[in-house]
Amino acid sequence: MKDTYLAQFEKSKGGALADLRRRAIDRFAALGFPTGREEEWRFTDVGPIAETAFAAPNGADASRLADFAKGPLRACQFTFIDGRFEPSLSSLKLPKSVAAGSLASFLAEDPKRVEPHLARHASFEKNTFAALNTAFVRDGVFLHLPRGVKIDEPVHLLFLSAADGTPVVSHPRVLVIAEEGAQATIVESYLGPAGGTYFTNAVTEIVAREAAVIDYYKVQRESPKAYHVATVMAHLGRHAALTSHSISLGAALARNDIGAVLDGEGADVTLNGLYEASASQIVDHHTSIDHAKPHGTSRELYKGILNGKARGVFDGRIVVRPDAQKTNAVQTNKNLLLSKDALVNTKPQLEINANDVKCKHGATIGQLDRDMLFYMRSRGLGNDDARRLLVHAFASEIIDEVKVDAIRTQLGGCLHILSS
Repeated sequence: MKDTYLAQFEKSKGGALADLRRRAIDRFAALGFPTGREEEWRFTDVGPIAETAFAAPNGADASRLADFAKGPLRACQFTFIDGRFEPSLSSLKLPKSVAAGSLASFLAEDPKRVEPHLARHASFEKNTFAALNTAFVRDGVFLHLPRGVKIDEPVHLLFLSAADGTPVVSHPRVLVIAEEGAQATIVESYLGPAGGTYFTNAVTEIVAREAAVIDYYKVQRESPKAYHVATVMAHLGRHAALTSHSISLGAALARNDIGAVLDGEGADVTLNGLYEASASQIVDHHTSIDHAKPHGTSRELYKGILNGKARGVFDGRIVVRPDAQKTNAVQTNKNLLLSKDALVNTKPQLEINANDVKCKHGATIGQLDRDMLFYMRSRGLGNDDARRLLVHAFASEIIDEVKVDAIRTQLGGCLHILSS
């Protein structure tokens, strides 16, 4: 189905970013869709995506999805339907000094603010899906935080799918630039009606300059028949700090590539992740942390809960470059299997090229503790309640780190479907 996208591109070529989009589609044509022969995709088959003729969206009735936009984070919310900005479901309450809005609007009215930054950090040279997104980039969010500004309310980027019966593909793009000392909490949410088949191919680029602080959440709750592929790349300057929470709860197949380059002395990054899958879902996380400068700190904790015949993949890589002395890096992946048919493939990695560092990594795969279950049941708890309690205890290490109340509450409710 590669030819389908090539044909779609020829119909939509031109306009803003024409040269960039042409280079990206040429790269997609050269790469094609990944196969199991490639190490990065050895455990995740994207055949269902490659073989489905996803069409470009034609527009949807916003009123039909209005209820999805009435959540607790609507105070400052950018809402998109099938990748296109929907002003009627948005509320852009931000300080006047912040440049924020639809990416399409900025590309049309002030392209010089966007073009120098777009695709500089999420490279598409080796990433088929990033190339595809870049080739079809039309809309999304541009958020530029000036020096020293602090946004108190979470900025909610809500991406909805109309799922009206025809399989469609959307390519949302997010570009965040935080200047020196700026602070913000950003929440990306992806969801759609239960039964819809669609493909979301998202790319987010975050630039945090000196001493900027970004608390970033990505919550994926797509339809059980949907496909979700996302690339998140961050670039951190001197003493900048990024905390990322990747929450994957839905989709038939979900793949998240998350990376950070610590390109300033004293930069700090935390990558947290919680993924839950049941039935025959596949959830795949590939992470990369590049320590390029000294005195950097990284902490990474991903936890997976799998039931039924679900499949989980974790591939984490930390690179410490020769000049990155005094690096402190910890990477951990823990998985809880609730059925005998669930399976996880985990591969934590360290590549250390400096001699004065503190780095460690590890991974575990296990089941619910039978002795603990017996103890709890002997105290009067039923089997389902005991299992639920243990699952919550396992996930709480991640949930407790979530500072946004609306997300933390959401996670507590979703865990129930996997613990019974």
